[in-house]
Amino acid sequence: MAVAPSRVDGLNLTPLSKDDQNYHRPTDLKAFDDTKAGVKGLVDAGITEIPRIFYRPPENYDSHNISAETQVQIPVIDLDQINKSSLKRKYTIDRVREASEKLGFFQLINHGIPENVLEEMKDAVRRFHEQETESKKQYYTRDLTKPLIYNSNFDLYSAAITNWRDSFGYISAPSPHSPQDLPEICRDVLVDYSKRVMEIGNLLFELLSEALDLNPNYLKDIDCNEGLALVCHYYPPCPQPNLAIGTSEHTDNDFITVLLQDHIGGLQIRYENNWVDVPPVAGALVVNIGDLMQLITNDKFKSVKHRVLANKEDARVSVAGVFSTLHFQTSKLYRPIKELISEEKPAIYRETTIRDFNIQFRSVGLGTSTLQHFKLRQADA
Repeated sequence: MAVAPSRVDGLNLTPLSKDDQNYHRPTDLKAFDDTKAGVKGLVDAGITEIPRIFYRPPENYDSHNISAETQVQIPVIDLDQINKSSLKRKYTIDRVREASEKLGFFQLINHGIPENVLEEMKDAVRRFHEQETESKKQYYTRDLTKPLIYNSNFDLYSAAITNWRDSFGYISAPSPHSPQDLPEICRDVLVDYSKRVMEIGNLLFELLSEALDLNPNYLKDIDCNEGLALVCHYYPPCPQPNLAIGTSEHTDNDFITVLLQDHIGGLQIRYENNWVDVPPVAGALVVNIGDLMQLITNDKFKSVKHRVLANKEDARVSVAGVFSTLHFQTSKLYRPIKELISEEKPAIYRETTIRDFNIQFRSVGLGTSTLQHFKLRQADA
């Protein structure tokens, strides 16, 4: 009979009681990070109980069930004929506006990316994360200047909760590295898919501009589409999903996110203090409003809290197209759009660079509100 390991390369895997005084979280976080094997490495080691660093606080053990009282569905918006029919475009803009103001989330179908490309992108994420640990260790880093940034929990040392997921990221704009610097196992599809997501982003920024009653090119003209990163998440099966979380409750620190999720499910948004599933729709892309969009629209469009549940049955993969220049140094300042403020609706947020916004986000990690940090004092009155 196999015996579950008690240690993996210095990481204590023995579950500890809440009052165990020997538990030292920083030490275990460092030991976990030093393995460079991520959460997948723990699963490969055959653990049957998760390490203490992945425990959610008791107050987060709310039910995974959706409230029967919450009768809301994530809109599925069809982009077919969007540029050929003015009536279809107006109808689509109205739906985008309603979803962005109320839910902050919607799904797109007939967006132009062939389904075989979507499947290949998901397969590439699986291939990278499921290859031998020694093969992917060379890419394990927390250096944001690297061509490919693979690690587990970008906020490992700052966040209150360690998520049950591994990730790798590729920045395709504004200053991409040479494709030859990317792993061959996912190189071609990363480059191709990022170009396709940029095209969808450009269309979305037009629709969002028109939904704000602005010129269609307004959001592109202020460079909301200047930066794009692909963040590819892998959620291994979790032996104790009731104790862990795939991704902590958070909002995104970008303008918009264009997400490709697989069939496993687990993504939820918080709506009227209840959790609502964002169900997988074959061939669809999930779009959500980010904090920077809420800032420049002066709270007209909502950046909504969301999370991903851990599950025991199968690995989950997703690919987030993050529209932001993130850590790149630019002097461009973003503030609430002047057309959206008035004496009755004054500016709620102070101006910021995207880099400063991102630094604030990364300094505290998932689960905290970056927007709150940039609120003007009178907005709190």
